[in-house]
Amino acid sequence: MIDINFNKNDDAMRLSLSQLRTRLDKIRLGGGKKAVEKQQEKKKLTPHQRIQYLIDQDSEFIEIGAFAGYEMYEEYGGCPAGGTVAGVGYVSGRQCVIVANDQTVKAGAWFPITGKKNLRMQEIAMENRLPIIYLVDSAGVFLPLQDEIFPDKEHFGRIFRNNARMSAMGITQIAAVMGACVAGGAYLPIMSDETLMVNGNGSIFLAGSYLVKAAIGEDIDNETLGGATTHTEISGIADYKFDTEQECLDRIKKIISKLGNPQISPFDRILPHPPVKKIEEIYGIMPSDPSKAYDMLEIIGRIVDRSEFDEFKEDYGKTILCGYARIEGWAVGIVANQRKIVKSKKGEMQMGGVIYNDSADKAARFIMNCNQKKIPLVFLQDVTGFMVGSRSEHSGIIKDGAKLVNAVANSVVPKITIIIGNSYGAGNYAMCGKAYDPRFIHAWPSARIAVMGGEQAARTLLQIQVSSMKAQGKSVSVEEENKLLDEIKGRYLKQTAPYYAAARLWVDAIIDPVETRKYIAEGIKAASHQGHLEEFKTGVIQV
Repeated sequence: MIDINFNKNDDAMRLSLSQLRTRLDKIRLGGGKKAVEKQQEKKKLTPHQRIQYLIDQDSEFIEIGAFAGYEMYEEYGGCPAGGTVAGVGYVSGRQCVIVANDQTVKAGAWFPITGKKNLRMQEIAMENRLPIIYLVDSAGVFLPLQDEIFPDKEHFGRIFRNNARMSAMGITQIAAVMGACVAGGAYLPIMSDETLMVNGNGSIFLAGSYLVKAAIGEDIDNETLGGATTHTEISGIADYKFDTEQECLDRIKKIISKLGNPQISPFDRILPHPPVKKIEEIYGIMPSDPSKAYDMLEIIGRIVDRSEFDEFKEDYGKTILCGYARIEGWAVGIVANQRKIVKSKKGEMQMGGVIYNDSADKAARFIMNCNQKKIPLVFLQDVTGFMVGSRSEHSGIIKDGAKLVNAVANSVVPKITIIIGNSYGAGNYAMCGKAYDPRFIHAWPSARIAVMGGEQAARTLLQIQVSSMKAQGKSVSVEEENKLLDEIKGRYLKQTAPYYAAARLWVDAIIDPVETRKYIAEGIKAASHQGHLEEFKTGVIQV
């Protein structure tokens, strides 16, 4: 029997994925074909080519922040991928964080989003105790926006603070200078454990030859001022020099191959098994209309090993599903919003995707259990918020919600969040949104992130605007109201789209739903390098 809705959903998801790939292909051109050709004329690889040469063949590379800066900085010609290609990949068998400046984008200059992306990559290295490799090729801060990148706590200077902190933590940092490394940026390679330079292209200096001339009147060329020969033979700043980028990258592989073994993982893993249910059926199950209900258990059954999910408190708090499973062999605890309409313990019908008192209470208890057992947590978000109204308020919905938020905030096991549908209001927080430090947070193309749903927000904003116009003595016809509503809705929906979130690094990546298992497993693998976990404490909770 043909399921029309299933086919409609499948078509919509495949179209979204096609658009995703098209946009990624454009982003990966960096500054464009001409800029890439100039790079090649200097015998320089693009950042993607450098990373592909560096990582192990046939290994996974999880790119982070590919959409950073998407449709931002248009007045400056854009900043594809934030002018930096970055992610987590395997080098000589070791999982590493890799950050590569893209010289084809404004000479690798740092935009505000570039700084945010680089800090995110350092955060991943610090939280998961992963070695980090910097492939440096940057002209420094993008001067027209210097006030948004230079002086604040989460700006450019924080990177060097993190260099120092990671060094104290024993996290390996390797810097390969393959192009310019100017001004404040010159501190990054020198604060790394080892510095490699490519002869003829790599240079490190606080001020280039033009600025030196202007500042002190000295005539000198950039190569003599701060080239590879200068820094390996005279200043002693760099440790190695190479004639080609390939030789430089080969040496990085050798360095990484000799690192000591990381601490033993505190998380359980056995031989992985694929789901019994067909993974591709996710496309047809996930509604193209975000307001439509569906059974989250059907999604979970296509993500977890053998499609086995051991549900916790199955008959209580039914609008949040909690349970134990394995993903690529890793033991996980899953917290997921149930989107179908369910019946409560009192026989009342409860809306799917809404967090009620009992579901918040159940999820908080389950999260505490996972921390007790050292089981990583996976959050599958499709949440419209907490239940409102007198019945919920009188039952203490704020108290139960606070209990859940407290458990999420204080959780010490790794948390990985996948936003598959709606992510609205306080539901985003309770289900481990970006503010609650998930180790990794990814979104499906069907994700929507906002303080409330588009329809409700648009009508609220419309009422405010119409009231303001009427207060000014202006009459507003029904046609004008509808036109205003459409304009507000269009603007609001654009801001709730996953691309808007990914551009600002609210999520690390927009992913194909069928690759969800891979992203979760690689995230837990990264977290397994952490070794010792802190003691789990929740502080004061109202019961």
